[in-house]
Amino acid sequence: MKIGIIGAGYIGGTLAGRLTKLGHTVAIANSRGPETLADLAAKTGAIAVTAHEAARSGEIIIVTIPLKSIPKLPKDLFDGVPASVPVVDTSNYYPLLRDGQLPELEQGDLTESEWVQQHLGRPVVKVFNNIAFTSLESSGKPAGTPGRVGLPVAGDDAAAKQKVMALVEELGFDAVDNGSLHESWRQQPGTPVYGADLPATELKKQLESLGTERTEEQRKQFAASHVVQEEQMIKQYGSQRGDN
Repeated sequence: MKIGIIGAGYIGGTLAGRLTKLGHTVAIANSRGPETLADLAAKTGAIAVTAHEAARSGEIIIVTIPLKSIPKLPKDLFDGVPASVPVVDTSNYYPLLRDGQLPELEQGDLTESEWVQQHLGRPVVKVFNNIAFTSLESSGKPAGTPGRVGLPVAGDDAAAKQKVMALVEELGFDAVDNGSLHESWRQQPGTPVYGADLPATELKKQLESLGTERTEEQRKQFAASHVVQEEQMIKQYGSQRGDN
């Protein structure tokens, strides 16, 4: 396939390398222009382009930039892009690490990817947000391998979700349906499945145990866990980390 990636940090760069090795044609963009991606292009085999070109050059588009940068994307980014082209969102809300406070995500039931969807004006499929880039690089295994890591995939468009889930499987992970985009809170930071690299059977059990509607008790519990996770990430990576 032809795949466009907007965002060239940890997740974007890792996906670019892995997808080109699988035989896909990857066009990758960042906020600073294609001329700044020469090293990454040489390393991964991806083609450095502008964000508009990345959005128009793929059968799947992956948006993997800091959440705070989503509103800064061009308003016409997806103009002319067929509605059948799935848009993948890998984002996580990191208020301490890089994003600052986003009031819409601090209260109420809006999920991170619903917020992204509102700003992009396109339906999105959420995946690749709960796995570290190191695991994304090295933990993929052939189908049927015992303990193969499962990745949750959430979205409202069944056809788009199936296309994305097939790509997840190709990368060496079991794609686990995590329901609608509104239910994607179950794979956000602070939850039991975030960064856990669980086998598919265990991942399914954890998702089911959380229910479908987030309770206030769950919100408080996961928010507290999220703070601990962010503090650990800051120690490891420093603040203003490049992408998810």
